Amino acid sequence: MNDVLELRTDGQLTRIEAWGPDALRVRSTFGAFLTGAKPGALDPVCPGGAAVVDESGITNGRIRAAVDPRGTITFLDSDSGQVILREREQWLQSIPPRHLRPVAGSNLYQITATFHASEGERFYGLGQHRHGRLDQKGCVIDLVQQNAEIAIPFLVSNRGYGVLWNNPGAGRVELGHNHTRWIADGAPELDYWIVRGETIGDVLGRYADLTGHPPPYPDWATGFWQSRLRYDNQQELMDVVHEHLGRGLPLAAIVIDFLHWKHHGDWRFDEERWPDPAGMVAELRELGVEVMVSIWPTVSEQSHNYAKMRDAGLLLRSDQLSLGSRFVDVGTSGPAFLHYYDPSNPEARRFVWDQVRAGYHDLGIRAFWLDACEPELVAPDPAQWRYHAGPGLAVAGMYPHWNAQTFHEGLTDAGESEGLLLSRSAWAGTAKYGTAIWAGDIDAGFDALRAALPAGLNAGLSGMPWWSADIGGFVTWVGNDDPELRELIVRWFQFQVFTPIFRLHGHRRPDLPGKLLRGAPNEVWSFGAEAYEAIVPVLHLREALRPYLKAQLAGDLPLMRPFFLDFPDQEESWQVADQFLCGTDLLAAPVLEYGARSRQVWLPAETKWFDPRTSAVHAGGQWLTVDVPLNETCFFLREGSDLVETLR
Repeated sequence: MNDVLELRTDGQLTRIEAWGPDALRVRSTFGAFLTGAKPGALDPVCPGGAAVVDESGITNGRIRAAVDPRGTITFLDSDSGQVILREREQWLQSIPPRHLRPVAGSNLYQITATFHASEGERFYGLGQHRHGRLDQKGCVIDLVQQNAEIAIPFLVSNRGYGVLWNNPGAGRVELGHNHTRWIADGAPELDYWIVRGETIGDVLGRYADLTGHPPPYPDWATGFWQSRLRYDNQQELMDVVHEHLGRGLPLAAIVIDFLHWKHHGDWRFDEERWPDPAGMVAELRELGVEVMVSIWPTVSEQSHNYAKMRDAGLLLRSDQLSLGSRFVDVGTSGPAFLHYYDPSNPEARRFVWDQVRAGYHDLGIRAFWLDACEPELVAPDPAQWRYHAGPGLAVAGMYPHWNAQTFHEGLTDAGESEGLLLSRSAWAGTAKYGTAIWAGDIDAGFDALRAALPAGLNAGLSGMPWWSADIGGFVTWVGNDDPELRELIVRWFQFQVFTPIFRLHGHRRPDLPGKLLRGAPNEVWSFGAEAYEAIVPVLHLREALRPYLKAQLAGDLPLMRPFFLDFPDQEESWQVADQFLCGTDLLAAPVLEYGARSRQVWLPAETKWFDPRTSAVHAGGQWLTVDVPLNETCFFLREGSDLVETLR
C-alpha cells in the first residue's frame, strides 16, 4: 500500500497511514491488525488522504511522521518542519514509546504510548472534569466514566494538533511536565489518530468531520428549562407550569425527573400519578412548553421487562455480581435490585427503544434526559463486566455513546427533527446523536460554580458543543432560605444564561415528606424576593438572545468557547479561564465569588466592546474593574454587532 508506512521492532508491528486530510492513524500490535468494525470512534474504512511515503517517513497534507532508525516517531508540520509531538525514545532497557504488555487470561494488552513534554504546551479537551482547570497541563485524567467526570479521549494542544486515543476501555492520560503518556488498561491494539491544523478551530473541524457533526439544534431548546428533583405527579407539574406562565415568565421546557414510573425498566408512566400523559403533553405544547422525561438504563427485577431481557441476553453480565446497582424505586421498601441493559447489543437497543416509543414517544415526547448512563454500577471496575461488544476493560467507556445511539436511532426512524438528548456522560463522537451533556451531580456551592466554567469550555473542545450544568448545582445541604445558596442561584443564572442549555435543576433540602426521594421546591420563586427580582431579568435576557443563539449554534465552533478560538494571537486569550465567549459577539464575565460585587474583566484587542448596562464603549486589549451588583449580569458585546441594537 503506497499510503501506508509499516515498521517492525522486536516483533511488534506498527502501521502509520493517512486517515483523513492532514491526519495520520497509528496502530501497533504483536499479531494481525483488527479488520472490520471495532468499538471506537473511527470507521473501519479509511477516509483517505494524500499520503506520500518515503524512506524516512510518511506525509499527509500538513502533517508528517518521521521515523528514525530505532523506530521512534516524530510528528512535524510538513510545511515548516516544526516538531509538534515526539515519541520518547527508548534508552537502554527503559520502556519503549509504544509498549504492549499482555493482560493475563485475555487477548488484550495493557498499552502505553509515551511522548516528550514540550515547554509551554497547553492541553484542552478530554471531556468534562471537576478539577477547575482550563489548561490541563500537569493533570492526570482518568479515562473512566463517572458521575460528573466525562471521559472523552480527545485533546487539543496550543501547538496546533489534536490527538484521539481510540481505545474506549479504562485507562488514563498523564499530562506531565516530564512526559505525556496515554495508557489503556486493556485493548487489542494500540490505536490513536493525530491531526494538524493551522488553528484550534481547524483541529476541531477535522475531528468533527471524522467522528460526526451534531444535527441542527432544536428551536425550543434555546429557551428556559424548568426542572427539580422531582415532580411527583401530573397535577403538581401542571400547577407549576401555570404558575410560571401566569407570572409572565418565559418557559420553553419542563422536565419530569426519575420515579415517574412504577419500576425501573418499565419505561412508561405510572398511571395512578400520571393519568393522562398524552393529554398533558398536548396541552403543554399548545402553551409552547416542551416535555423532557428522565430515562434510566436500569431494570428492576420487579419490572415486567426484566425476565424477557434477562432471558434474551440483553443485560450487562458479570462473573462476580448478579446485579448492577441498588437504588430507590416505586413500590419497594428499601433499595431495589437493579440491572443495566447492554446498549452495545443492537437487539437490546431495539428492545429498549420499542418500550420507550410505546411509553413516551407515542405520547408526543421527543426529548429524553439520559441519566445514570456512565453506567453508575455497584462495582465500578470495568474489568468485572462483560458486554455484547467485548470485555468491559476494553469497551466500557462507550456505554453512554451506545445508550445515546439507542434514542437517536429511534427518533431518526420516527422522522423527528426537534428531538434532543441530555446525557450525563458521552464518548468521542456522541455529539452526532443530537446529544447534549451536563455537569452531573455537582455540589451546590461557589467552588462548583467556578469549576463548572472551565469544565464547559473543555467539553466544547472535546467535540461536545451542547453543554450545561444544573443552575445552582445539584447536591444541596442547606435550605432555600440560606443566604449563600440564594446568592449562588442568582450568580449561576447569570452564568448559565450564556450557555447552550439554560436549565434550573437541583436536589434542594430538606426533602419533602413521603416514601420516595423528593427534594424541596426549586422554582425561580423558591429563593426569596431579592433572588426572584434578580432572576426575572435574566430569564427575559435569555428570551431576547434566542435568535442570536440559534444562529450561533449552527456555526462550526462551540457556542460557549475560550477566547483563544477567536483571538489566538493574544497571550491573555490562553490564560483567562473565568470568562468566555458566547458565540462571536458576546463576552460573558460572570461573578463566581460569594459576596463579590465587582470583578476584573479582560477585553480582547482587535475590537471595541459595548457594555449594555452602562452603554459605555471600551477599547479592547485592556483589563477593566467593573461593578456587578447582585441584580446585574456582567457581559459585553462586540461593538457594531447586531446584538448591540437588540439589547441596547
